Parts: sequence; structure tokens; C-alpha cells
Amino acid sequence: MGDVLAGIHATWEFDTDSVLIRFERGIRTPRLFQSLHERRVPYAALSSVSLTPGKRGTVVLRAVPRPGADPLLEAAAGQLKEGDDPYRLVLPAERETLAEYYADELRALLGPEASRPAERFMVAAPEAPMHFKAYDGRAGFDGTLVSFRWFWTGASSAKWKAGDQTFPVAELAGIEWRSPEAFEGYLRLVPRGAADSEAGGPATGPVSRAGQPAVARVQPDQDPASVVFGLGYGPVHESLPFAAAVLEAVRRTQSVPVTAAAVPVGGARRDPADIAERMRHLGDLHQAGLVTDKEYSAKKAELLAEL
Repeated sequence: MGDVLAGIHATWEFDTDSVLIRFERGIRTPRLFQSLHERRVPYAALSSVSLTPGKRGTVVLRAVPRPGADPLLEAAAGQLKEGDDPYRLVLPAERETLAEYYADELRALLGPEASRPAERFMVAAPEAPMHFKAYDGRAGFDGTLVSFRWFWTGASSAKWKAGDQTFPVAELAGIEWRSPEAFEGYLRLVPRGAADSEAGGPATGPVSRAGQPAVARVQPDQDPASVVFGLGYGPVHESLPFAAAVLEAVRRTQSVPVTAAAVPVGGARRDPADIAERMRHLGDLHQAGLVTDKEYSAKKAELLAEL
């Protein structure tokens, strides 16, 4: 569209295939917005657009991303407060007519895939290197490795005994981020295979859609694969972009198509126990977000055909 729509805290610049959201700097601008700076959102990443009345003489134009399209929202797993939603543009009420025009223009650009979850991340994650201070340690990410360096004033004896930690993203299956604005916030890294060894444990907090389906039994303050938050430690504007960057790197590193072995020539049947095990493994990959819905359905059908 080639137009610019300036609102409170942000400006939307419309291009032929995407909208560039530039966040303002200032005392009243949410710190998460300032941390993100700007985000380019392809129209193909959107599922819907709404325009609703806001507070104190404002209207709110909101673009709703498709599930799975934005690593930031996937990491947040529904925990962001309304004021921290980067897809909301707040405008003075007198600009409602102009906002309605852009809302209609955006709706016209949505394709048939808008109603379906995205099969890959379509919005870029914040860029590494990144770091932040948690209550019990310092977390760092250079694009390929996540590191935790413990603080003697906050880390538990279990973490001191385990020592400082380094995690290659290729060995991770996902992340769990619990907002520091909730009770007992934390960032947990989920190693590959953790779901198998810890299945059946009680949940300890919200799990990212790209994380493993099972949640570790160990409490975050005792888990060397976690850092815990506290007052002033691991704030949303630092820990959430960090979590999103790690999540995007994990998905990019491990989104390898699953291939099922071909049925032997002559139509010989495979061992049903072997097929069941492979289907279980395929299901784990699907729940962990490493296999798309389409890939899962196709490979499951191939495995069933081998019985």
C-alpha cells in the first residue's frame, strides 16, 4: 500500500507484501516495544484484523497473527498483557475512519491460509547475541549456544553443584517461559528426549507450543537447565525476546523432515511393535513442534499402511 499510519507508541509502514512496525522510544512506551525496536510482519503471517474502541478516547487497530507464525508470541504462550501486545496500534478516536480504511485494506490482503496455523515462523525473532540477568544467574545466547552462569547470592546448591551450564541449540527441543509478572517466573530449556524421561511429572508452569509435551518434575530453582526470575530480574522486555530468539534457533536447527522407511518389496509386513514405536516417536516430534501437521498426517498414513 505504501502508506504510513502513526499511532501512540508505534508507526505502521505498509509495503506491498508486509507491514513494518516501528516502535517509538520514550518514557511512556512499553519497555518491550523499545527492546524490539521494529518488526516486519508479512501479510501472509496474519489471520485477522480488528478495530475496537480503546480507553480514554482511543481506538485500537489490531492485527492477529496466525498461530505458529511469530516466535515471540509462541514463547509468550498467551502470557503477554494487553499493553505489551506488539500487534496493537492505539490511535486517537478522531482517526477511527482512517483506521477503518487500513483495517479493510489489510483484510483484503488475507489469503485462504489465514485460517490455518503457520507451518514455520514467518516473523523474524530478535537477533543474537543476547543476555539478561535472572535472579540466580546470567543467561547468554550467541545464536548457537545458550549459557547459564550462576550467581553465588541466588543460585541453589543443586545448581552450584552442577556448575555453569552451556546448551547447544541442536540439543534442545523447546523452551518454557513463565512471565516474571506471574508467581515464580522462569525460563527453562527443554533438552531433546526430556519428555520421554520425565513423562508423567506434574506441570510447573505454562509450556510454549514449541516445547516438549511433558514438563520436568524438577522445580526451576533446582534445575540447571532453568533460570528463575525475581523482582527486577528477568523482566519481560529482556527475558521474552531472549526466549523467542532461542526458540527460533531451535526450530530452525531441528526442523528436519521425518522420513519413514519404505515398505519392503513384495508387500512384506513390518513388526507391529516396531511400527507402534515409530508412530510414538513421530507423535513426540509433532507435539514438540518439530514436524508440521501436514508432515505428521502423511507419515502417520505411511506407517499405518505398513501394518
